[in-house]
Amino acid sequence: MSADTTTEQITSDGIVLTDAAALKVKALLAAEGREDLTLRVAVQPGGCSGLRYQLFFDDRSLDGDVTKDFNGVGVVTDRMSSPYLGGATIDFVDTIEKQGFTIDNPNAGSSCACGDSFS
Repeated sequence: MSADTTTEQITSDGIVLTDAAALKVKALLAAEGREDLTLRVAVQPGGCSGLRYQLFFDDRSLDGDVTKDFNGVGVVTDRMSSPYLGGATIDFVDTIEKQGFTIDNPNAGSSCACGDSFS
């Protein structure tokens, strides 16, 4: 593979954030003009499969948060979500068919067609 098609991955506490995802987060933060925000990744009850992912920018620090750095991007996971996200890969895709963040989670026994919820 050429250097421009290689996706480097950084693993920390089982969570993987690809370079493509880190670059997109950096671009979004730059557009917001906010350097004090981190990307919070959480699992919440809901969705058609029982649990759903939430990705959002956050300036809070909650008790029990796990904060890691991926290529200069702070990623925060709360202590309740961490067990559901171990080994999950967060990526950003930008194709003619789809654009957005994706999560490939080996802990998901099943997921719905939309890919936003799992059980």
